[in-house]
Amino acid sequence: MPIASLWGLAAACLPALFPVPGAGPPPPAAPVSMPEPPRASVARARLAELVVRRPGSMKGYSPAQFPHWVEQGGNCDTREIVLHRDGENVKEDRFCRAVSGTWHSAYDGKTLRSASRVKIGHLVPLADAWRSGADGWSMTRRQEFANDLTNPQLIAVSASSDQAKEDQSPDQWRPRRSYWCLYARAWTDVKHRYKLSVTAKEKTALDQMLDTCPDRQHP
Repeated sequence: MPIASLWGLAAACLPALFPVPGAGPPPPAAPVSMPEPPRASVARARLAELVVRRPGSMKGYSPAQFPHWVEQGGNCDTREIVLHRDGENVKEDRFCRAVSGTWHSAYDGKTLRSASRVKIGHLVPLADAWRSGADGWSMTRRQEFANDLTNPQLIAVSASSDQAKEDQSPDQWRPRRSYWCLYARAWTDVKHRYKLSVTAKEKTALDQMLDTCPDRQHP
């Protein structure tokens, strides 16, 4: 076999024999935006189906009960996927870390130009989920909830707004009024999909927020 062919064969085989450190399967294609929740009329119907009860105990809770920012492939974890999804002109380094871009925080209307100022928030907070029924879930189910890219559960917002929200429900904290409709639709959708309960005050607040939707009719 000609020497040139031998070198070509060796070059083709080397990556398989000696993988590049950090290399792995490519990351999944990121959605272009947070998944759209159902329209207000559907949200109202699902809100009516939710179990209403007092908040459960926080005994045993910690964020570690919800393993989050898991590896999604190609050096990307869940946080980096959402940063790319929710940002504009996002550039990443070879470790999938966002090094530049612009993010618009729906909670408070702020524009952020540094990934360090962006928080990936759980729309339904982990602690709220815990006292709404997630305390009885398996660790696998809680990990799925904390890294849910399929439903409207993860959102890039300003660190200050996420800190202000903490683990509060809509009767305790709300984003800016122009976001009430989408927020209530998303919150109701997530709670319905995961069969989590709501409090009486929380249900009333969600109903009020849904009144701000263009589609306000009851089904």
